[in-house]
Amino acid sequence: MRFTIYSREGCPYCVKIEEVLRLAQLDHKVYKLDEDFTRDEFISQFGHGSTFPQVILNDQENLGGCVDTINYLQENKII
Repeated sequence: MRFTIYSREGCPYCVKIEEVLRLAQLDHKVYKLDEDFTRDEFISQFGHGSTFPQVILNDQENLGGCVDTINYLQENKII
């Protein structure tokens, strides 16, 4: 399992999901807005109205934001 987090500075939910994945010792990579991708690239990938963070599993499955990702991890007994 590999998680990719699309994050932005100043986002408390971004910090929270990064911490959850780190504490669970799950493989993850964090991409930051304006460092690794632009807002236009973010909208192109996730659509208008998408919020930060967005989490992708194994480069294929979009889990959604922080709450959705934590729910997924709990439902699948990963954490």
